[in-house]
Amino acid sequence: MTKRWKQRPEDSTWGDWGDDDELGRINLITSQKVLEGVREVQAGVAFSLSLPLDLPGGSGLNQRRYPPILRPTEDLKHNADTFFNVVAKEKLHYSFTDLWSDDMVTLWLQYSTQWDALVHQGGLFDADGDGVDEPVYYNGFRPGEDVIGPKEDAKGDGSGSVSFAKHLGMEHMAAHGVQGRAVLIDVAHHLGQTEEWHAVSMKTLREIIDADKVDIRPGDMVLIHTGFATKILEWNGKPDDSRIQAMYPYLDAQDDEILQWIIDSGMSALIADNYAVEGWAPASPEPHTLLPIHKLCLFKLGVPLGELWYLNDLAAWLREHNRTSFLLTAPPLRLPGTAGSPLTPVATV
Repeated sequence: MTKRWKQRPEDSTWGDWGDDDELGRINLITSQKVLEGVREVQAGVAFSLSLPLDLPGGSGLNQRRYPPILRPTEDLKHNADTFFNVVAKEKLHYSFTDLWSDDMVTLWLQYSTQWDALVHQGGLFDADGDGVDEPVYYNGFRPGEDVIGPKEDAKGDGSGSVSFAKHLGMEHMAAHGVQGRAVLIDVAHHLGQTEEWHAVSMKTLREIIDADKVDIRPGDMVLIHTGFATKILEWNGKPDDSRIQAMYPYLDAQDDEILQWIIDSGMSALIADNYAVEGWAPASPEPHTLLPIHKLCLFKLGVPLGELWYLNDLAAWLREHNRTSFLLTAPPLRLPGTAGSPLTPVATV
């Protein structure tokens, strides 16, 4: 029994690493897993697995997320001539020989290549054991106590709002370090680079895993290549909004065997080059989760999800060299209280 819950969801890992654990299965990325990843490095070739962080472009993929807003810092914005032309402007009476650039960004943290933190999705569950479901997050952390917002900012002048995670935020993964052995499952290759939006069952996924001899070990990070991010890159910031939400394969979260595979595999993270890893659950009059894989991974297992990673070049190299495993280095931003983070993951083969 912990401070936060009297009973935990079936198949969950709540409490497995202690009452106050905020890492979930990232705990499985031990020093041994780092060494396993390092032993996968044979060619010394590195691949960036990030899209440019201003892609996909627009807000057609998610109406709450927008491209970054980049601008110079305040003094440069108002006095650009002073800083960029100091040598040429004799009237300024400066003796510097330097040119300066300094900028700032407004960044939607889950707009492009990203991690989802454990606080990104919770669920309704009777953690208190009193027969009444209440809203909780992984390991029994509670909204209003451990996750705050949105509410008016401290000034109370209506100029903004605050929303942050006192627990389960992205900073815990960042502090732990995310580096270890990873494997890639090349769905795009085996399904013929199809752009059709369709669910991939466990039967199909198992056939691909067997055909490529993908060896998934406990603690591995698992990457799914569908081709989605490759199309995003081709569109170059001008996506087709009529297609972007419904294209390329995704894991079938309605297939119980897919969910059981995620549980049984012992994977530490699940990553895809598409949007959300899974598709939307079908409409139902009964209460249900919109994203079963998200709920399983983030709420029950403590498995962070990666979305919109660029996997095309890595997948091509691995196939050419008859490999599926590599060293993955993928820490999020160490920004406390965040539900997601952009990143530039690197695969080394």
